[in-house]
Amino acid sequence: MSQLTRDPNLDTYNSPELTSYYSSLNYLTPCERLLFDECLSPGMAILDLGVGGGRTTPYLSSLAGRYVGADYAAEMISACQKKFPHLEFENVDAADLSIFATSSFDAVVMAFNGIDSLFPDESRYQAFREIHRVLNPKGILIFSSHNVRSIFVRPSWNPLRLAGLAEKIVGSNSVLYQPLLWILTTLRVVVAFWQATARSLVRIALRLPTRAFWVGEGYLIDAAHGGMRIHLSTPETAERELNRFGFRLLRVLGDDYPQVSRPYVTDWYYYVFSSAEATGGGKVCG
Repeated sequence: MSQLTRDPNLDTYNSPELTSYYSSLNYLTPCERLLFDECLSPGMAILDLGVGGGRTTPYLSSLAGRYVGADYAAEMISACQKKFPHLEFENVDAADLSIFATSSFDAVVMAFNGIDSLFPDESRYQAFREIHRVLNPKGILIFSSHNVRSIFVRPSWNPLRLAGLAEKIVGSNSVLYQPLLWILTTLRVVVAFWQATARSLVRIALRLPTRAFWVGEGYLIDAAHGGMRIHLSTPETAERELNRFGFRLLRVLGDDYPQVSRPYVTDWYYYVFSSAEATGGGKVCG
């Protein structure tokens, strides 16, 4: 860690349970795949910051001319080195990237809301300063951040799982298959609706009374992983903050893509910024 206040979330990320969980993930979201394809070019020097257990490593390293995965949690880096021994990983704090030369990367990716875990504010500010420094003058920053105004939860269910259950009970060729699938789907929709309603009421109770909700940014306690202090924002407050450090917004896309993003529904947003304030950087996005 740097000379800044020690991040209380670090111990959580270094825990064996969380290291094992993040190491088991091996997918990209539709939103990530779209932005990586549209905004990153083959042969780029890419810094995968907050790499965690290496979820984004296979895709980004296959695209990059030079790939470096970095994380402030030593256990995460150890796990990545075991999974990908042929690649470069560094145990560094996002607020102190002094091991990297100025303008040494074409793109910095900080997925899975890693920037939100930095605490306090000065650590996040310093991270943006350092990211801007290590990016070339037309570099690209892609990161995601929680939406502080997300208070409504969409009902969701897995149709394939329901189809598999119906097939297991009566067989896919049975005349009872379609009626059973309809019944199971109807029941699951009802359950999903009430689950979403309950979760929405909890979010409303926790977020609506806070200053962060009304001003569009601030810290809240996230129940995930035992309750971590995380920073949340909105597209408007995120853009203003990044402008302070020399970045220019290119694109915003909700994590719920391809569904339409809603300001009070979307859980988090992906942002694409250029390190050049006045002119575009790198590959044109979208």
